[in-house]
Amino acid sequence: MTKRRSRGDGGLHWDESRQRWIATVHVGYDARGKRITKKASGKTKTDAKDKLKEILRDLDDGLVLAPHGYTVKDAVTSWLTYGLNGRDQATVNNYRFLAETNILPHLGRRKLRELSADDVDAWLAGMAKTLSTRTLRLLHSILNRSVRHAQARDKVKRNVVMLCEIPTGRPGRQSKALTLDQAEAMLTAAETSPMCAYIVLSLLIGPRTEELRALTWDDVDMIGRPDSEPEQPPSIAVWRSVRADGDTKTKRSRRTLRMPKRCVDALRRHREQQDKAKHVAGHSWREHNLVFASAVGTPLDSHNVRRAFRKVVKAAGLVPEEWTPREMRHSFVSLLSASGVALEDIARLVGHSGTAVTETVYRKQIRPVIEEGAAAMDRIFPEAG
Repeated sequence: MTKRRSRGDGGLHWDESRQRWIATVHVGYDARGKRITKKASGKTKTDAKDKLKEILRDLDDGLVLAPHGYTVKDAVTSWLTYGLNGRDQATVNNYRFLAETNILPHLGRRKLRELSADDVDAWLAGMAKTLSTRTLRLLHSILNRSVRHAQARDKVKRNVVMLCEIPTGRPGRQSKALTLDQAEAMLTAAETSPMCAYIVLSLLIGPRTEELRALTWDDVDMIGRPDSEPEQPPSIAVWRSVRADGDTKTKRSRRTLRMPKRCVDALRRHREQQDKAKHVAGHSWREHNLVFASAVGTPLDSHNVRRAFRKVVKAAGLVPEEWTPREMRHSFVSLLSASGVALEDIARLVGHSGTAVTETVYRKQIRPVIEEGAAAMDRIFPEAG
């Protein structure tokens, strides 16, 4: 007589219609009080028994309801759908594009419970041949967070992605800074462009492009209060950006900056040109009180700015494809640094919380020779005789 299995150990039986051994385990009850049964099958009794043991191990680990067919694609899709609440739509679109072009074609069909660290290492190594290190970090983050999202919902026992190192990818294009002569050429070329005030502000006060696009005339004081005590100079309030919440990148990015005279003059001419554009547009004009707007008053997007910016770059005698609007901010930092302004002061002007990013990311050495050490030694040890 066959010995009966103990309660809780599940059951095995032969299904004549399917010609397979069936393993069955009762794993609890759903919200309506209906019994939940987990099943697996095998061609032989041994196969079915092994699958039964696996179900029981999952039951002990609290993963018994994890579907065996749950794939990497399912995990990534779930995270993109439910794990990015509150994120800017542009960020969501970027993550989705990266996942659909770089993760799902290579790992999407892999069952999540069978995904190994070796699989992830091999995938990252392949991607490193064509992608930059920054993009690899982002892809690793997307996959890691997707698996972690699935792990929190009992779809998989562990997250193997977090065990994998990110390889070094192809070097990306390094940001640059204009020299003083190049900056002067840019300012001269911009004088006949609708982008004149935009470029002047970018180079002379260093705001981010996302901050300039959100700038309104209420944020600009072109007169100041010369009779007040202390005197209030013309200024610009950088307190907003085109991000989803309208806020600046960080709290330290909120700043009110004194405007150089050249900025004030450029903004006055820009206002006159915008008033003329309003008259020409007539009823087509959509008032948003934006300093930098389209021909009908609507907000500019990054493509509008980049296209107009490259025309000025070309007029300045530079190669348009080699420069981006954000490098005007890099140029602002580098030109101030080259003129002797303290790094701490530059960091406050550009809205950085410290000097580390200003030093390592934004400041470019535009002088051909580092002079400070030799100048100091000449003072300490003057020439004999």
